Amino acid sequence: MTIQPQPFKLQVPDASIADLRVRLLRARLPDQAPGEPWAYGTDVAYLSTLVEYWRDRFDWRAQEARLNAFPQYKVQLHGIDLHFLHVPGVGPDPHPLLLSHGWPGSIFEFIELIPRLTDPERFGGDPADAFTIVAPSLPGYGLSFAPGQPRFGVESIADCLAALMSEVLGYRKFGAQGGDWGAFVTARLGYAYPERLSGIHLNMMPIRRDPTILSDPTPEESRFLDELQVWLKEETGYQWIQGTRPQTLAFALTDSPTGLAAWIVEKFRAWSDCGGDIEAVFSRDHLLANISLYWFTGAIGSSFWPYYARMHGPWPIPYGEAVAVPTGYCEFPREMLRPPRSAAERTFTNLQRWSVMERGGHFAAMEQPEALAQEVRALFRMLR
Repeated sequence: MTIQPQPFKLQVPDASIADLRVRLLRARLPDQAPGEPWAYGTDVAYLSTLVEYWRDRFDWRAQEARLNAFPQYKVQLHGIDLHFLHVPGVGPDPHPLLLSHGWPGSIFEFIELIPRLTDPERFGGDPADAFTIVAPSLPGYGLSFAPGQPRFGVESIADCLAALMSEVLGYRKFGAQGGDWGAFVTARLGYAYPERLSGIHLNMMPIRRDPTILSDPTPEESRFLDELQVWLKEETGYQWIQGTRPQTLAFALTDSPTGLAAWIVEKFRAWSDCGGDIEAVFSRDHLLANISLYWFTGAIGSSFWPYYARMHGPWPIPYGEAVAVPTGYCEFPREMLRPPRSAAERTFTNLQRWSVMERGGHFAAMEQPEALAQEVRALFRMLR
């Protein structure tokens, strides 16, 4: 080990919590557009109740303590202070596993998943399936952000995390898992560092969103192309502004906690298996823990950068290239896009496990932590 990580404990200043409450007290809400709630974005009535709860009843210190229950560190790497959890496994030979979150998530996504992976016996599993978990705040996100630091796209995030696992923590071979941007980072790791990866697991399939990729499609491929057309038309507005004018949007969301909550919570509702009732899947405390981390760290603007890098650079897996490391994938029914296996196999040429799940959406680690943990364990059990 050439670089020594330093133990870290999160403690937001009391003054920052007080400032947030004052801003929430002074929130100015828009009127509700005519039509069904949520038809044009975040519902005013719902957000009003969420802001009231955030201001008057939400206990940040309790959520902070949940995170601080895990061993945390910071290390100077690739020009930033990288934050990560490093949680030892409880078993005869825990395998190192890198967990990568996405946007608009954070390491709070993994609160329920990590214990199921580090100590499977506690949840009725086999201790032989235990992992030692490394879960970073992605560079530019949350506690891996400081004003003025370099910005990171998928490729540079993957390089940074590979250095964390190999050069800092000394793991010669490790697994990786991710969804959203974390799936792209995980795939990039499998492509760029195959000799270091024992396998990768994805809960979103990061293939090109190009309607021309499938010629003479099968019925299943046609279903995917129909989904893709709707996605490109109706669901990518956030990508265009985050990918073309990230700085402009950052002013509004860095200054207004209400605006930040509206921007994030709409995605948790739209992309999850909640049937339109967001709190049927996510508690208010869990939603607000994630949003609050963005707020207190001021990291929303830098969290947009992978979108800018993606729109102004090549696809993270070069055209015509493949990821050949052993790969597992689980398709959750309310994931934003569900490519067929025939499309995925063009990029991921060593698919060892492909599972279709009964319930869940884009935020699998939060929505279905037990089901996701079982899938991750099953893949790496095959690879032992």
